[in-house]
Amino acid sequence: MKRKGVSTRIEVRQVTSRRERNAFIKFPWRIYKNDPTWVPPLIIERKGFIDRKRHPFYLHGDAALFLARRGTEIVGRIMASDDPNYNAVHQSNVGCFGLLDTIDDPEVADALFRAAGNWLRSKGRNEIMGPVDYSTNYVCGLLIDGFQYPPTLLTSHNPPYYTALIESCGFEKAKDLYAWWFSEPASAAARLRQLGSVFRKRQSVTIRKGNLKNLREESRRLREIYNEAWQKNWGFVPFTEKEIEFMTHELKPLIVPEFTLIAEIEDEPVGFILCVPDINVALRHIDGRLTKFGLPIGLAKLLYYKSRTRTARLIALGVKRKHRRAGIAEMLVLQIIEDAMIKRGFTGELSLTLEDNYMINRFLRAIGAKCYKTYRIYKRSLVDGGRK
Repeated sequence: MKRKGVSTRIEVRQVTSRRERNAFIKFPWRIYKNDPTWVPPLIIERKGFIDRKRHPFYLHGDAALFLARRGTEIVGRIMASDDPNYNAVHQSNVGCFGLLDTIDDPEVADALFRAAGNWLRSKGRNEIMGPVDYSTNYVCGLLIDGFQYPPTLLTSHNPPYYTALIESCGFEKAKDLYAWWFSEPASAAARLRQLGSVFRKRQSVTIRKGNLKNLREESRRLREIYNEAWQKNWGFVPFTEKEIEFMTHELKPLIVPEFTLIAEIEDEPVGFILCVPDINVALRHIDGRLTKFGLPIGLAKLLYYKSRTRTARLIALGVKRKHRRAGIAEMLVLQIIEDAMIKRGFTGELSLTLEDNYMINRFLRAIGAKCYKTYRIYKRSLVDGGRK
């Protein structure tokens, strides 16, 4: 029943002003105010992520932000992004949606997707995929299982009703991704030591800690390995040099030498593993702000809880294709478990793995990791009204 004098018409407009960008960033606080597992992002970090002058994605791609309103009330938000690099690699014609948040209302969801779809059509795209924030190198995937667990660093979280809203708008599954939890690192290490001793006899591999004194050069090595190791994966898009520099700068305060390992064969970088303390454990306590009443109260809390964090996220594990049967991945994981988890008392998550990456998924199950979350990326045609 419509209330007299209250507008029910939904209007979606592209974000153009500073005030609207701030409203876009802060809207999730409304959606998640009663969700005990949600982790409020740092507002200053979110501002940088959507800043066209700061984020390196805009050097080769484009994106637009949209807010949905019912009357004067904001009821939803979405980002549409166009990455020519992705389409060049996959010979596709796809755009993405991301940063989706909405009230539980199919009309609002439909209006948001229509706005994003129309923007992507104006770029010449004929398919929309997501949730993907710019590209799969950033946060992506809709949580469809494991809502009771809080999100780790650089992973998504959403209410359960998003699944029905997205599917009601004509989207279908493109790919599922898994997150794995290491609850018993000692057991995993015992299994891996047996494998490691066999592989070390076959080939001489040196594993060293990341060199934080020369982080710029190290990031270039990681980019070289990443772009080669992942190039055959679904959804892959190569990191540009500027993107890897940006991400390295963002993660630098969290990087621990023992958590970042590089494998080399005769001085050639052939594999790496990147693990960071899960700063989300600390972020839950500061509500997105480093200051309060002009005082660095949030920063003090962040540093306090960061020092007490005993969970980590294993963000990336990659080995160049020609060396994948040399046991390098197993040796990297073993050293992380021994040095980062067992010695320091950490538990943690490895994510995300593709549902059809059977080799890595079997490996993780074999060493005792538990698949505890599932994320889904959806797709929809933008031809003939946007529904297949």
